[in-house]
Amino acid sequence: MSPRLSTTSKQAALKNAALQNSAPVFAALGDETRLRLIAVLCAGGAVSIAQLTSGTEITRQAVTKHLRVLADAGLVRDLKVGRERLWEFVPTHLEQAQRSLEMIAQQWDHALSKLKMAVED
Repeated sequence: MSPRLSTTSKQAALKNAALQNSAPVFAALGDETRLRLIAVLCAGGAVSIAQLTSGTEITRQAVTKHLRVLADAGLVRDLKVGRERLWEFVPTHLEQAQRSLEMIAQQWDHALSKLKMAVED
């Protein structure tokens, strides 16, 4: 096997792994309520469920379920402070998902450039 093919295969495997690791993030953010929760948590600081539900019609139980999905995707974590549980945003997995989208965008840009060159020839 040539070194070039090996390098290309490794790159493809890394790309596939990155996309596979990002899938739970995209699935979690596919829900409007969870997306809103992330927007609130991105504002900074740890927030209680009572604070997250204040002024909304969503129940604490529903927010708890949504936070569990976000936690499973690695987007939030809970902190126990006294008797209260606070939730905070964890940017690492979202940043990885963003890099996956950038990688896809680069692939599309490359494919469109090739198409443009083929059409212009």
